[in-house]
Amino acid sequence: MKNKVNFVEKFIKKALMQIIIWTVIVYIIYKLLDLYFDLAEFQWVYDFSADLYYSLKNNYINNNLLFIVGFVIWTTGVLVIIIRLLIKFKNVINYLTKAINELYDKEVDFIELPIELEDFQQKLNNLKKESVKNERMARETEQRKNDLIVYLAHDLKTPLTSTIGYLSLLDEVKDMPNSQREKYIKTALDKANKLEDLINELFDIARFNTETIVINKEDLDLNMMLEQLIDEFYPILEENNKKINIEYKDDLKILGDSDKIARVLSNLIKNAIYYSKDDDIIIKTFKENNNAIVEIINKGVLPKEQLDKIFEKFYRADSSRNSKTGGSGLGLAIAKEIVELHNGKITATSDNGYTKFRVELPEK
Repeated sequence: MKNKVNFVEKFIKKALMQIIIWTVIVYIIYKLLDLYFDLAEFQWVYDFSADLYYSLKNNYINNNLLFIVGFVIWTTGVLVIIIRLLIKFKNVINYLTKAINELYDKEVDFIELPIELEDFQQKLNNLKKESVKNERMARETEQRKNDLIVYLAHDLKTPLTSTIGYLSLLDEVKDMPNSQREKYIKTALDKANKLEDLINELFDIARFNTETIVINKEDLDLNMMLEQLIDEFYPILEENNKKINIEYKDDLKILGDSDKIARVLSNLIKNAIYYSKDDDIIIKTFKENNNAIVEIINKGVLPKEQLDKIFEKFYRADSSRNSKTGGSGLGLAIAKEIVELHNGKITATSDNGYTKFRVELPEK
């Protein structure tokens, strides 16, 4: 809007400047001719025709003929200037209309405008590039989502089939030994839990684009929350032969939504457990620039192309669809949205053999 106002102002200023210059030129010529008429005898007119000489002289003196002629010339010039600028303004509007149409034309790669519209040209081309980029990202996201739905739907069959199979055996074999019965019950329960996880992922996919995350803030102790979360991850840590070493440097008090912040930290801890190439996972907490910092570090390096996309929804660093690590690809995207709703920041870096996720949240 500001550029539009500046453009109109430039047009008006240009018109006024041309009118002023034209006025000065006509005025100077008028004054020179006026002086000439005052001083000249016009003997050659008298020699040619005495009647014409007295007629011109009387008209000039009585009717100020020179002023009238000058005014007509000045007015004509001003009208020409205004008409030319209006035509130019109309051409500019036509250029802009064409450029706006080209903005949505996929066959046009670059929008060209006259030199006076260079700023508009640059902004429209930047907007076109951004639009193309967003459209491409939307298509990629939609494709990833569709692929994930197909994958998850396919993966639902395995635990469902296993659960039905084990429950059928338990129902059919009435005299099954207790040890075997307990084994089948445990296996069926594990498969049912896996089935629940897959169904929850499908619900996450459905909810992510339709629900707005609502934040209900309260006083939180991040160190205490981390202790509780680590206890909850004990069975998974045991299963994967991993352990978490936590380093508390400062007390971290924030104002935040306990459920949402717990989800952020849980997602990061779970990722570290599943993707770590070492037994130890390190969690550091400290203060920095009035922010509470939590860093979760695991051994293993992610390529730059994965780091650039890791917070995009439906993106998974594990393309093999491993049943443990290949989730819906929403965990980190949701974590980023939650952290930003708390006026914080989440980043990922990967170098020197380690991957680090860093969460910054404003201190209370």
